[in-house]
Amino acid sequence: MSVAPPVVTAAELGVDDEERPARTLSGFPARLVGIVALAVALLSIWQVFRPLAQGSQYYLVVFLGIALPLVYLSYRSWWGRLDRADAPSVLDWVLAAIALVVCLYPILPVTFGDAGGGYNAFLDRQGMLAPLDVAMGGLLLVLVLEACRRTTGVILPIVCLVFLAYGYYGGLLPQNWAIAHAGLDIDQIVDALYNSGSGFYGTPLDVAASYIVLFTLYGAVLEFSGAARFFVDLSVSLFRRSHSAAGRTAVASGFLLGTVSGSGTATAVSTGAVTWPILKRAGYRPEQAGGMLAAAGVGAILSPPTLGVAAFIVAEYLDVSYVTVLGWALIPTLLYYLGILLSVEIDARRIHAEGRAPADLADGPLPTPWWKLLGRFGYHFSSLVVIVVLLLAGVSATRAVVYATALALILAVPDRMLRAREANGAASSTGETSTDGPLTDGKSASGTLSGDASTGHPSKGDASSSAMAAQPSTPTGLWTRKTLLRFAFEALRALSLGMRSALPVVAVCAAAGVITAMTTKTGLGAQLASLLVRAGSVLSDDPAVVLATTALLAAIALSLLGLAVPVTASFVIGWVIIGPALLDLHVAAPAAAMFVFYFSVLSEVTPPTALAAVGAAAVTGAKAMPTMWSALRYALPAFLVPLMFVLTDSGQHLLGRGALLDVLWVTAAACVGVAALAAATGGWILGIGAVGAVPRMLAGAAGLTLLYPHPTATAIGLGVLVVAAAAGVVERVRHRKATGTP
Repeated sequence: MSVAPPVVTAAELGVDDEERPARTLSGFPARLVGIVALAVALLSIWQVFRPLAQGSQYYLVVFLGIALPLVYLSYRSWWGRLDRADAPSVLDWVLAAIALVVCLYPILPVTFGDAGGGYNAFLDRQGMLAPLDVAMGGLLLVLVLEACRRTTGVILPIVCLVFLAYGYYGGLLPQNWAIAHAGLDIDQIVDALYNSGSGFYGTPLDVAASYIVLFTLYGAVLEFSGAARFFVDLSVSLFRRSHSAAGRTAVASGFLLGTVSGSGTATAVSTGAVTWPILKRAGYRPEQAGGMLAAAGVGAILSPPTLGVAAFIVAEYLDVSYVTVLGWALIPTLLYYLGILLSVEIDARRIHAEGRAPADLADGPLPTPWWKLLGRFGYHFSSLVVIVVLLLAGVSATRAVVYATALALILAVPDRMLRAREANGAASSTGETSTDGPLTDGKSASGTLSGDASTGHPSKGDASSSAMAAQPSTPTGLWTRKTLLRFAFEALRALSLGMRSALPVVAVCAAAGVITAMTTKTGLGAQLASLLVRAGSVLSDDPAVVLATTALLAAIALSLLGLAVPVTASFVIGWVIIGPALLDLHVAAPAAAMFVFYFSVLSEVTPPTALAAVGAAAVTGAKAMPTMWSALRYALPAFLVPLMFVLTDSGQHLLGRGALLDVLWVTAAACVGVAALAAATGGWILGIGAVGAVPRMLAGAAGLTLLYPHPTATAIGLGVLVVAAAAGVVERVRHRKATGTP
């Protein structure tokens, strides 16, 4: 029997890339929130096939009007006696009611003097808001910032307040300053936020309501279908005999499970719960294992077919299809995982050489062979394949993911039947009788789990594959009316939980509208972009040097920005400020957007606030800061490869743009560069062994040179790498002679 992980989701962890702990509701509040969340989920699906006649902004008004009150009921305020951990307080109910009225005010067909009058009347007052409009818009601003504080912390609301202060007080700045402007009054600010397409109802919220929610629902249903269990079982089975099996299993599990989770932190914790015992036995230290888990988890949300949240905004900003963005991400994904896997191989050899691992890693019971797992549960890959095929066929991303969600829901039926048959067989062989219903998660001979049967989400406990499977008391394959109704209820509950897990992203995207509106209204983006380019030209007037310096400064700025705000907000801010700077230096828009995207996501492994590393450290029992530095070592290529996008025109070939031969030679050079960097950071050259400082420095220099996509730089990098290998061989020969070893 294979060993399955406790599949932990962002919603259950309470903390992911963009989330603070949510309440554990019960009773009437739980039922109300569950029903309303399900209604929002169904509305988002309905909008795909039968869009509201009044237009997309009308839909966003309705969407935010239902979702924002849910934030106040689902997330704690942390306001001392006014706060409750297990249920909404009176204040939360009041704020939820106010949020409902304020959000839906623009579409209420009721006249209030010179205000109100319905959606069309509200739009007609754009630029000339009535006092009641301004009051309602001001209230919504406060409510959005408070919702953002509850779900992500205080940093993003503070950033929004800084932008608001700049918009209001910008006229008081010295007029010779580049960022000075005429200043905006309250009416203008509220109008930009509340009654335009660049504020609360701008691109970020549009993407959240149209794409992100649907992909989140897909992830929830994919877990409900049993796919998460299968993905990690398969990873454990694939690499069960090699000395690097433990590391490979952790990386493969992170990649596969990340397609379900969509969260770097949740993926790292989920895979760590199962693979940490394997990694520990293989000789990995806690910090080392935690760094690997964090890097693999974050890599999953950089990888097709389900990229991170910001990827949808990339597609929207550049007016391209989502499948185009997936194509841009293919080669960088290969390079990212190549770097991690090479580091894993180096770690395995070093651990083996140091005698920190047992001689035979195949001792003990082996998991189910991978071909048997594929034969039984390989159909779980089909929904992922369907997304890609439909996108390539020209189907919209929204429809493709809805169809894939429906398929995953259907596949939950055979998954339960197959696992029920296995559980019955195991019970029969031990003379035990299963007493659980066919759609519940109970106990098995190989482990225990206290889980949520409605979604396949376990609680915090040990797990096994059979424990997470159905345990029928009826003959295998017999589905009664009662079990069918229960299955339907659980499926709907999975959709509801999926919507609830998307609430933090909705709050962040609404708050991001504050930043985009103020940047657009004041012209701040263009001014800051100009300052960044000027800073890049301090060292030299040479265009290549200016571009390289600007790109480096932009990378640092994005990394620091990602420490303070969630990924989505980091991308939005980075694109409106740093994007124009790169475009002014004639960097192609796709390269500039993917540069900003990657550095926004990589804040998950950037000290000192690398959330994925913190989560992995909690699993392995490691110290947080050393785990962050370990994660940074594994993810190093991910920080350097995006620079290739923008340094030369050839860098765009890594996005799959250009002639095939050009794409191939740039990709090959980048692969060798990543291998050189892995050797430099790991202190080990594959085929040679452990090396000292000189070969490591030479390998590092070769790697950096090879990551500059130019034929001359490639030739120099290859030459330096050959010298590094030769130096390593000389070192090894001298060491053997000195120690007398053969």
